[in-house]
Amino acid sequence: MSYIRPATQANRFYEGDPQRLSEEVNSFLARHKAGDSDQDVAALIVPHAGYYYSGNVAAKAYKQLNPERKYKRIFLLGPSHHAWLDGASVDGEADFYATPLGNVPVDKETAQALIAADKVFSFKEDVHTQEHCLEVQLPFLQQQLGEVPPIVPIVIATNDFGRLKQIAAVLRPFFNKENLFVISSDFSHYPCYEDAISVDGKTGKAIESGDVNQLITTIEANAASGVKGLATSACGLFPIVTLMLMLDRDYEVRHLLYQNSGDIERQSRDRVVGYHAFSIVRKADQQGDDFLLTDEDKQQLKRIAAESIKAHFDGKEVDSKTLSNGYPTLQKLCGAFVSLHKNGRLRGCIGHFGEDTPLHEIVAEMARAAAFEDPRFLNVTREEFDDLEIEISVLTPMRRIYSLDEFELHRHGIYIRKGFNSGTYLPQVADEVNWTKEEFVSHCSQDKARLGWDGWKEAELYVYEAIVF
Repeated sequence: MSYIRPATQANRFYEGDPQRLSEEVNSFLARHKAGDSDQDVAALIVPHAGYYYSGNVAAKAYKQLNPERKYKRIFLLGPSHHAWLDGASVDGEADFYATPLGNVPVDKETAQALIAADKVFSFKEDVHTQEHCLEVQLPFLQQQLGEVPPIVPIVIATNDFGRLKQIAAVLRPFFNKENLFVISSDFSHYPCYEDAISVDGKTGKAIESGDVNQLITTIEANAASGVKGLATSACGLFPIVTLMLMLDRDYEVRHLLYQNSGDIERQSRDRVVGYHAFSIVRKADQQGDDFLLTDEDKQQLKRIAAESIKAHFDGKEVDSKTLSNGYPTLQKLCGAFVSLHKNGRLRGCIGHFGEDTPLHEIVAEMARAAAFEDPRFLNVTREEFDDLEIEISVLTPMRRIYSLDEFELHRHGIYIRKGFNSGTYLPQVADEVNWTKEEFVSHCSQDKARLGWDGWKEAELYVYEAIVF
């Protein structure tokens, strides 16, 4: 028999009648424009107070979700208002969470896998029984998405930074395009209206920076500021920190809206609670999937490579920046390999990832290196230059992955990094061997990065593609 967690907060935090609840949520959503259809929303930070107070701010966040987007699962992360855990409690027992709008399925398999993965996760039934911070998110998801995918309810209550890092490390493989993370948090509790605006402004800027250390420093400064009545700057601090520990440069934090309870009840501004809404989106120009080179781009890169070699003959360096003016794609930070062939035989080949270097500069450097620094060959001479064929393999911007589910054999190259060790296999290596993708990554880990067969499991993984011309 299925266990359905009841809607314990109906008629308390939100309407208990299905029709009135639907109208209530839709009235909040109707106040806001839809998010950009092409934005890739990875996570939301939303308030969890009664809808009367925070429904408008929550609606602004949920309106960013494209109803046509199909997520595999939704991770709900919130704080505990009833018990201390020194870790995280995952509800792997409930089959469904009920709301007046219907039942939402629970991904019990994933929930139980998290509990099995690390002792920092457990299931404490009393933590979830009366907790409102996750339940109040469900009607908004139901109205905005229609059919809600299975949820993974997680309550986090620990101020041990090491434990928060453990929680983030276990969740990180799920922080991908398949899933959505919803972080539940209100902000300043009980200062006066003006102080709330000031405190919440500082906290909001820290979150928007994406820097978890800046957030923690800001929270500590708020606590030490002596603001009268301030009990906390963010009741969902621990879930927010967990989220920020999973972010890297591929993500952008966008502030959407701020209000506090004093904006709703103006006669009660001496003791308010603050509400922020944020969306966390994947940067399109960091994903690599939309990286394209036009024929003109390719011709100009060939010219830059040739001019770089010719300039070196005269003891000069090519001005690749000037040559790349008017070619915006050539300003992207990505890598390249330059191969030189003479009469069909390799005459030199050097490459570099160029994570912090514009493409035009990488091609100029690698062309010069292929001609004059490849230890396998004598330096190219001026007399043979006209007989050379230049081949360029542009590596699209690397994208961090957290699961091999995101890696496509034959399409992606893999780059593995841990500490000072790193190694890569280009995509075309898969065409030369008969390996599974697990073997492909393990060979790279062992043979290139020198981390051992399973070393990649504790390392950073990146994928990229190669455009060869």
